[in-house]
Amino acid sequence: MTKIRCRYIDCGFLDEGYCSAALVELDLDQGCLTYAPTAEAIPEDDWDEEETEEEWEELEDEEEDEDLWLDEEDETED
Repeated sequence: MTKIRCRYIDCGFLDEGYCSAALVELDLDQGCLTYAPTAEAIPEDDWDEEETEEEWEELEDEEEDEDLWLDEEDETED
């Protein structure tokens, strides 16, 4: 029997680093189509899209502030 080493650490078919599924389907673009995450790996919380957008906006603002600071530093060196 062929053994297939699996790189998914949270797959339900994982058995000591090898796939234990009876049938394995692979796709070059999508990877393993047989992959089934364990119940522990599925996040219980749904992401709040508005909250996530706010966090990204905050990060972008911080990056802009850092860029301004770097620009000011360059001007003083001239």
